[in-house]
Amino acid sequence: MNEEIELVMEETGDRMKKALEHLEHELARLRAGRSNPALLDGITVDYYGVHSPLTQVANVNTPDAKTILIQPWEKSMLGTIEKAIMAANIGLTPINNGEVIRINIPPLTEERRHQLVKQVRNEGETAKISVRNARKWANDELKTLLKEGLPEDLEKDAVEKVQEMTHSYNTKIDKVMALKEKDVMTV
Repeated sequence: MNEEIELVMEETGDRMKKALEHLEHELARLRAGRSNPALLDGITVDYYGVHSPLTQVANVNTPDAKTILIQPWEKSMLGTIEKAIMAANIGLTPINNGEVIRINIPPLTEERRHQLVKQVRNEGETAKISVRNARKWANDELKTLLKEGLPEDLEKDAVEKVQEMTHSYNTKIDKVMALKEKDVMTV
């Protein structure tokens, strides 16, 4: 039975870790007034009939805090990359000079900063809901094991460990959210 408890705990930890990783990924895509190549994550480009991530057809870097520079491996891809960025509707306008594509990041208005903070909090709450769902799943699995003959004291210890994991991951989520909120509100 101890192996079964360990499997439940491991699966619960994996689910909670995935919730935190997803939050970090989503927050990286939020624009905080500084250039960041992660803003272009999720943009795919038609590369000879195959939809490829932008990073697989071009070098994406940030020469300064207000600019993203995209240098395609092939110059013939400039127009395609430009169209893909426009189609992604991320609120950024690419500038094609025939060699590279530049994206200037405009400064955020106070109103937009507050909207982004709300978005950060929504993403954080979604992550916390995922963590709570993982806790509920684990507790249900432990109840099932209890019915199958698991000693009650082992089940109670496991439930306490699950609660500790939940608290730990919620604390981590709060820290990630606080960092991103600070980043967004910094002018």
